[in-house]
Amino acid sequence: MENETSGQCTKNPYWSNWRMKEHAYCHGSGGALYVLGFIGALVYYLTTATSLLAGVLGFLKALVWPAFLVYGVLKFLGM
Repeated sequence: MENETSGQCTKNPYWSNWRMKEHAYCHGSGGALYVLGFIGALVYYLTTATSLLAGVLGFLKALVWPAFLVYGVLKFLGM
């Protein structure tokens, strides 16, 4: 079976036609980058936490670390 390509994305030949006829997927490393960033942020926030509440808040902050990153970059650029 041959994969149909559209730019960097390819159609998945293993899905049945009746389920996902036009299902496309891309091979990227965005998920891996997010997970590594999450682990790094989690370690940082948990090691600096002084109470249980600060640890829980650190876990929640680690989930949304890209938002803090974008905010810091935009603040640095003066936008």
